[in-house]
Parts: sequence; C-alpha cells; structure tokens
Amino acid sequence: MQDTVIKIDNLKKKYRLGLIGGGTLTADLQSWWAKVRKKEDPNLKIGEEAVEKKEFWALNGINLEVKKGETLGIIGANGAGKSTLLKVLSRVTAPTDGEVKIKGRISSMLEVGTGFHGELTGRENIYLNGAILGMSRKEVDAKMEDIIEFSECRKFIDTPVKRYSSGMYVKLAFAVAAHLDSEILVMDEVLAVGDMKFQEKCLGKMGDVADKEGRTVLYVSHNMNTIQQLCSRCIVLDKGRIIYDGDVEEAIRIYMGTVKESPTVVDLRELPRAEEHASGIVKMRTLEVLDTQNSVFEMDSKLRFKLTYFTEFDDLELHIRISFQYADGSPVTMIMTEKPFRSHKDREESVIFEVDTKKIVPGKYTMNIILYEINQFGTYRNCDGVKDAYCFEIAKNPQRMKNIEWSHRYWGHVMMDAVEIISEP
Repeated sequence: MQDTVIKIDNLKKKYRLGLIGGGTLTADLQSWWAKVRKKEDPNLKIGEEAVEKKEFWALNGINLEVKKGETLGIIGANGAGKSTLLKVLSRVTAPTDGEVKIKGRISSMLEVGTGFHGELTGRENIYLNGAILGMSRKEVDAKMEDIIEFSECRKFIDTPVKRYSSGMYVKLAFAVAAHLDSEILVMDEVLAVGDMKFQEKCLGKMGDVADKEGRTVLYVSHNMNTIQQLCSRCIVLDKGRIIYDGDVEEAIRIYMGTVKESPTVVDLRELPRAEEHASGIVKMRTLEVLDTQNSVFEMDSKLRFKLTYFTEFDDLELHIRISFQYADGSPVTMIMTEKPFRSHKDREESVIFEVDTKKIVPGKYTMNIILYEINQFGTYRNCDGVKDAYCFEIAKNPQRMKNIEWSHRYWGHVMMDAVEIISEP
C-alpha cells in the first residue's frame, strides 16, 4: 500500500552467546585448533573456563506494517527484543533472516550520544548528522537555529560534546533527531535522561512531529504514561515475538501481565547500570530475598534482602536507597537507610536489610536499588545502582481491600489508613 512506510516480513535476529573472538585471526585459529584436538584453549586467561556458545534469538519472526504518520509504541519486558528491532530498522545491525522495507529516511536516537563524535563540537555534530541523512549544508543551516534553541545548549554549542553531561547529550541529540529532515523518527527510551521540563517539551515535539508534520514515530519506553500520551497504536514484544498489536490501553494491560517475578537470588552483575550510577566505586553482585521461595507477598509484608557487594576502596560509609515502580513504569515511593554501614577493601561483603510494603496496594512492582555515600560536606555520591533489580507482586487481601477493585491509574499505588470520623451530627 502507498501509505505504508515500514514493512517487516518474518524478521529474525540471532546472537551467539559466549566467546566472541580472540581479537586477532591468529588467536581465533589457535582457539579453534585447540578445540578440534580437545585441548585447553591457549588464549584463555588463568582461572577462566571456556564458555559454550549458545544461540539466542533476539527477534524470532516479526511481521509488522507501519503507516505514514502513525505513532507506534513498542513495549515489552527487558530482553523482549525492543532495542534489537530498532537497531535493525536503523541499520545498526543486520537481520539474520527476513526482509525489511523502508520508505523514507530514518532519524534514530537509540541511546545517549548515538551518532555523535566526542571530539566534534555540538554545532559540528549537527552538520555531521545532517550529512548522514543526505542533507546539504544549506539545508542544515536553515534548521540550525531551531535545533540550538530547542536543545537549550546555546552556551555550549561550540564546545566538544565529550565535555557534555548526559543530560546535555540527550537534549542536543533529541533536538537534532526531531528537527532534521527525515520521514521516520525512531526513539529508544529518550526521556530516561533529562529534567521534567525538557521531557514535557520532548513529548510535545514528538506529538507535533506526527500530527502536524505527518512523520512516522516509533517509540520504545518502559514508561506507560508517555506511551498512553503519545502513541496511537502499540505492539507488545515477548521473547522476540509480537504477542499483541493494536489498542494502546489493551497493549499496556497485556504487557503488565508479561512482567515476570524475580528468582530468589538475582545476579546483579548481569543487569545494566545507568551512567550516573556506574561509578565503579562499589560493585553490587547478588540480591537474595530471604524467608520465601517466591516473589508474591501479602499486603503489609516486610521483605528481607541480603545484598552482596565488593569494593576496592577501604572504609566507605554506605547507604541504601530503594525506589519502587509500578509495572507500567509509574513511580510509587522511595525509602533509604538512616544509618550507614562500613565496607572494607578487597572483600566480598553482605548486608541484610528490610523493606516494609505497608500501604502499597496489590499489583506488580519493580524495585530499584542504589548504594551511595555522603561525604563530610554532606554531598551525595552514587556508588552503584541497578534498575529493576527485583520484581515482585503484592497479592490482594480481601479483608483489607473490602471488595474494592483498586484503580491504579486514577488512585495511585498507595492506600492510606481509613478516614477517621472525629465528630458526628
């Protein structure tokens, strides 16, 4: 059809887990020859064990059509294949099988600073991105003032972007992607960084891009509120497949049903860190939930955890900050420790802490955990932090809820104590 700008047929993407390569052809041949003779790999470091290569299908048979001017939301749990799909569409990676047909130029923002060269200034990077899209210098000049104004980076526009903060990166990158001439705009968690005012401005601009300019937007996010506000259609990915395509509200309901509870022991080393939390001062290793074998709890439960961590620095005074999010990405609350605990250099240590879920209503939640310290000047410094470190469910208590079906969207996620009548007529 003439108004179809993206058509995907049986798209598949396979990754091979394990050792990627030895870095040189010689090393790869040595490793291969050792494997053939069933000998020890000569390129393994002392103490390392060979990892058996396995296949992982990040995308496994995607069929999708996107029309001109649509704003398509793409949601799913971590590892569902959302970012891989956008990378294939943006030609960052090639598909293993299947066919992708695209009509028009794509402007992508897959992560902070994608497409930017650190040694170039903000202005030079704008020209670079324009050239990648096939625009002339004159065409970029016509957009330059709008991009600088929207990015709020005018003061630093002639400074190398390697000196930009993550917030400045995202502001400029979004401004470039949204203003340069492209028929399709691809965004992956672009609003995860940046202040609230700028996020609202981005949402407004993305709405204008689709509604007023007639461009197509593909938007990946874990924040269901922005998906509801921005998208006219939504797909749900699970294990590399599309399990739903259609109404946004129904897609969110199905997505929340795919959120998996966590195992008793979570390996935090495998989970990604946000840039502002990955200082390397402390490295959290495992999180173990105590006193239970599942992750479904009754209302008013107290959750006990054992956190194992390692640091190369001596005598740090650490604090724990915990924040909860509902399954749709909306924030619930934040709590932190009052007293610090000390760490010791070059030792794996653990701390046991307790979290009270009193007042949190039934539903599925994720827990973010951050280790931080406070210096003698009262300044907070994040040492390590993991998003979605633990996923759990609060089960409904009929006695407490009194047959009320709680509406999270309108009432929030916290239920206060009952209203007390002080005097009667």
